[in-house]
Formats: sequence, C-alpha cells, structure tokens
Amino acid sequence: MQVTETLSEGLKRGFTITVPAAELAQKRDARLKEVAANLTLPGFRPGKVPVSLARQRHGEAVRAEVLEQAVSEALRSVLEERGLRPAGQPQVELVSGQEDDGKDLEFKIETEILPEITVPDLSDLSLTRLKAVASDEAVDKIVADVAKRQRTFETVEEERPAVQGDVVSVDFVGKRDGVPFDGGTAQDVNVEIGGEGFIPGFAEQIEGMKAGEEKIITVTFPENYGAEELAGKEATFDITVKALKKPVDAPIDDELAKQLGFETLDQLRDLVRKQIEGEYEQLTRLRIKRDLLDALATKTDFQAPQGMVDAEFEQIWQRVEADRKAGQLDDEDKDKDEDTLRADYRKIAERRVKLGLLLAEIGRKNAITVTQDELGRAMRAEAMRYQGQEKEVFAFFQNNPQAIESLRGPIFENKVVDYLIELAKVEDKEVTPEELSDIPPADI
Repeated sequence: MQVTETLSEGLKRGFTITVPAAELAQKRDARLKEVAANLTLPGFRPGKVPVSLARQRHGEAVRAEVLEQAVSEALRSVLEERGLRPAGQPQVELVSGQEDDGKDLEFKIETEILPEITVPDLSDLSLTRLKAVASDEAVDKIVADVAKRQRTFETVEEERPAVQGDVVSVDFVGKRDGVPFDGGTAQDVNVEIGGEGFIPGFAEQIEGMKAGEEKIITVTFPENYGAEELAGKEATFDITVKALKKPVDAPIDDELAKQLGFETLDQLRDLVRKQIEGEYEQLTRLRIKRDLLDALATKTDFQAPQGMVDAEFEQIWQRVEADRKAGQLDDEDKDKDEDTLRADYRKIAERRVKLGLLLAEIGRKNAITVTQDELGRAMRAEAMRYQGQEKEVFAFFQNNPQAIESLRGPIFENKVVDYLIELAKVEDKEVTPEELSDIPPADI
C-alpha cells in the first residue's frame, strides 16, 4: 500500500492511497473460495461448487465487498500509523480501480482530526455550591395549591353575574366571517373566570354574564396557535350561559391528606417538602455545573474541529428558528439581526464542542467509563416515560445501537463533572430560592 499526504492544514488532513491490484485480486479470490464453499447448487455436493460458478453468480458483489473492505482497512491503517483521531466521518473519493480488476485501487481521503488536548492544571478549581432551604411558606403554598385542585363547585341558585373564580358552563359556536369553523362548536364547556386554558379574551368577556344569557364575543387567536388557519386571526363566538357554579375550598386538614392517599396532613407536608428539596438540589447541581463549565472554558486553548462546530451550530440554529417562528425568542435576542444572532450562537457552538472534547479527554485520562448497569438504568428510566410502551422502548434500544450511544454521552459527561467537583475546592453558600433559580446565561 502506498500513501501520499496531500493536505496538512490546521486540523485537516488529506491522503492519496494506492492498494496494488495483486493484493485486491488475492483478497477477492480468497473471498470467492469462501462463497463457493458455502453455495448450494443442483448437481453439486455441498462445498464442491467450482469457484468459476461462484464468480459468475457473485463476482460483482464480492468485488464490491472487497473494495469496501480494502478502503476501510487502508483508512484505519493510515490513521492508526500516524496516531490521528478523526473528528468525524472521513470523506472518501475513489479515483481508479473500482471498475477494472486489473488496475490498482486508488482513492483519496480527507478528514478533520481531533486536536491534541493537554489536560490543564485543575488544582486551582474553586467553586461555590448554592443551596436553598424549603421554607414552611413554600410548603404551605404548594399544599394550598393541592387543596385548590381538590375543591368542589356548587351551582349558584341566586341570579347574579359571574365573577372571578366562578366556573361558567357554556355552549358556544365559533365563526370566521360569520361562518362556523371546524372545532369551534362545543356544549357544556366549563370556563373558569380568571383561569387559564382558553384564548386570551375568551373567559374575560364571559365575566358578568348570568345563567340563560346569550352574547357574541370577539377574540383574536394567538400567532402561535396550533391550527394554522386560525393563528393570528380574529373570530367571533356565540356564547350561551347554561349554569353558574362557585368554588368551595377543600379544608387543609387530615381529611384532605386522606383523599390523596396519606394518613395525616403532616405526611402530605413531608412529601411536599422533599419534592421541593429535590427541585432545589437539581438547581444546585445545575448552577455548580454551569460554574464548573465556565471555569473550564477559560482553559480550552485548543482549536475546535470546524465540522463539529458546524454540526453543533446547525442543531442550535434549528431550535432558534423554531423559537423565532413561535415568537418565543429570549428578550435579549429579539432585537438582534440574523447575522448577530448567528455569530453569537456559533460562539456558543464552539464553546460546547471545546468543552465536550476537554471533558472527554479528562475522562479518558482518568479512566472514567460508563458501565452496562448505568446504561441499563438509563434505558429503564427512558422506558418509564412511556407508560404501557416499555417493551417497545426496550426493543427500540436493542435494535438501534446509536440510540444506546445517545444515552452514554450524558452519563459520561455527568460522571466527569462529578469527578471534577470532587476535585475542586467547593464552598457551600445558602441563598434564597429566587437567587438559586436565577441562572445566568453561559459565558460565550
């Protein structure tokens, strides 16, 4: 095999590789003998089919198989001999030899390689772990919300208008330009005055109506409304109020707890407190991980492979475009033109790639790996998200190794992060829940 380097520019490498025709012919003949030995043809005993017949029937397939294998082996050999780690799938261009058995196989490869990464001095890592306490007031608020969801409604017998907090049972017919539209008609729909879940202005215009009253209201559908033909459009609704109900709060006591499967109110409050603390712990983890990554970002003094940055940027930009279409861009991004946005998010993409490579190198140098048990737990957790379809989810992972690998990455990253947090000097600091939740944007 002859190898000529044709490109060495930054992280880009290119080679022209020639595999002698004689070597290909030898591999092809050996493979045809294997095929012939396993062929079953009328008139021939098993294993006695002539190679010439195997060539007639399977020559083209064998030649293609041998060429593919030769390219793959040559590529792997070139990269291993030079200690190069490709940053993506190398590009292969066949030049000659793929159609003529008598010619040498010549092909070109171009690839980006991973940079040489020196793990920086991590002895100066210093982090602050923010913590918040689940206060009695926070527990009281959630328990009150739970009690609110357990409230009942009783029909209002007196003749009075609907007020905030009332639930009004209505029939309605939605129209565009005086013509009813699909999905715009319903009966006995409960509308909470001051509640959520309806088009802006819908429940507000029902406030003040009485049982038996009729009214035509006008609303404008949100720009991001699910039905495209209605998004941003104005429509009218013919409203008929059928009944008026008022809420009756559920007392916050042991009886409320028993309705929810607990023996006492204290047990309910204990569970709520643990849930709040669990949420705070997740935020604590998120904050210290962010601070760690910000600290590591200052130590990534190597070049990122452009192909990896491009791929990461495209993923980010797809989400940005979706958010922009839905009118959900962050306030700080709304006033930026597209060129500025692209430049900002490309910097974020480059940061993510560099941090990913640095974490991978730290993990490799410290023999951090993902075990089969950890992957199994991740698969079970993913399956639990699809109640009733757990078997199908497991089958999907078993039949798609790439899906399993998508679980390995986050597990590996978190293990490396845990290793670095253990390595760092960490100071605990108690803050308010609001301060803990105020997560700043990542440094670019």
